[in-house]
Amino acid sequence: PTRLFGLTAYPAFSGDRIGALTRLARRYGDIVLFRLGRQRMALLNHPDHVEDVLVTRARLFRKGRALERAKRLLGNGLLTAEGEAHLRQRRLVQPSFHKHRIDGYARAMVAHAARTAARWRDGDEIDVAAEMTQLTLTIVGDTLFGADVESDARSVRQALTDVFEVFPLTMSPLAPLLERLPLPAVRRYERAQATLDRLIYRFIHDRRQQPADRGDLLSMLLLARDDEHHGAPLTDTQVRDEALTLFLAGHETTANALTWSWHLLAQHPDVERRLHQEIDTVLGDREAVAADAAHLPYTRRVVAEVMRCYPPAWGIGRRAVDDVEIGGYTIPRGTVVLLSPYLLHHDARIFPEPERFDPDRWLPDQQRSRPRFAYFPFGGGNRVCIGESFAWMEGMLVLATLAQRWRLARVDTKPVPVKALLTLRPARPIRMRATRRVPYDVRVTT
Repeated sequence: PTRLFGLTAYPAFSGDRIGALTRLARRYGDIVLFRLGRQRMALLNHPDHVEDVLVTRARLFRKGRALERAKRLLGNGLLTAEGEAHLRQRRLVQPSFHKHRIDGYARAMVAHAARTAARWRDGDEIDVAAEMTQLTLTIVGDTLFGADVESDARSVRQALTDVFEVFPLTMSPLAPLLERLPLPAVRRYERAQATLDRLIYRFIHDRRQQPADRGDLLSMLLLARDDEHHGAPLTDTQVRDEALTLFLAGHETTANALTWSWHLLAQHPDVERRLHQEIDTVLGDREAVAADAAHLPYTRRVVAEVMRCYPPAWGIGRRAVDDVEIGGYTIPRGTVVLLSPYLLHHDARIFPEPERFDPDRWLPDQQRSRPRFAYFPFGGGNRVCIGESFAWMEGMLVLATLAQRWRLARVDTKPVPVKALLTLRPARPIRMRATRRVPYDVRVTT
């Protein structure tokens, strides 16, 4: 094991987090016990250990420091809640993510993607991350909240960027002091939170004026009753905490996956060609519907491989609430345990040539040969991402709808480093040139 003492440890982890974790795992193996300042840490880098923490012994762990600090932004929403409160909140919002609901959302997903495709022009140079973020924001606003956020997309996108870029500051041991100072970063974070709050409270206010049940997430929250307070309706603050959590989580994962999809497809024309062939065969020139997802296996494999290469949730933290033995080592109570989908997804023992982009890794025979937690872009156990099915449907249908009409080519060949914030984002804008393509209708004989 290695030990990092005092404040000198923080630069390594506040800068290149992925690189720091990769170096620890390569040098010390599957279990790395170390100190980050005064905090005991354990990096676990084996599928069996991940399963221990997330499933087998999940009762011995609670959320880690990052999500404790996230309460300042998210309040007591689903992501930050623990124990019975978490189970109660999960039961409350789960119906919004049942299969029949997600199938119903598919029409809006495709419609918004089609509008984006119609807005692009042949030869346009676009900022892919900005486009995918705007698109997924409008989708989650429409499907889960029945709201039109297109006019707010730019300010919300900037607020999200500010929140994610400043958030690492809150992980510093000096955070309680820094947050009281009039620093530019602190003011930036506060302005961003105010922007997001205004949007969510507007959703709530507008719906309370017309409280009919529309069958979406916001209706469920407003019609819910708080069992802890004698069946009273949820307060605006309680609704805000749940709504903001799901608004942010509901678009960020897919926006990142789609951004990295275009980046990788542009570098792998063979994969792009097979994707186009499948889309043209299944869809021709018609719009996709929910049922098409089952008939687009290569598209799904592309999305799966993108999330292997660039898992949106690059790290998962838990805090041990008691001493627990993992892999023959005792993890002391109070230790923060780090699990990294990025590290395991790039482990050559599990994924040979891990830097190679190969959707055929996800053929059924290859999938069955891997341990259960070799791949976990959405976490696992009773805290697995509640919107996983939503994200799969959205990622596949949006990618199919846009790739049906457009090819995106790289404007430059400069490498695009990753920035490990709350999610795994590109460290610089990815600018690409759009070229219109006409789907080939395979039903027409020549």
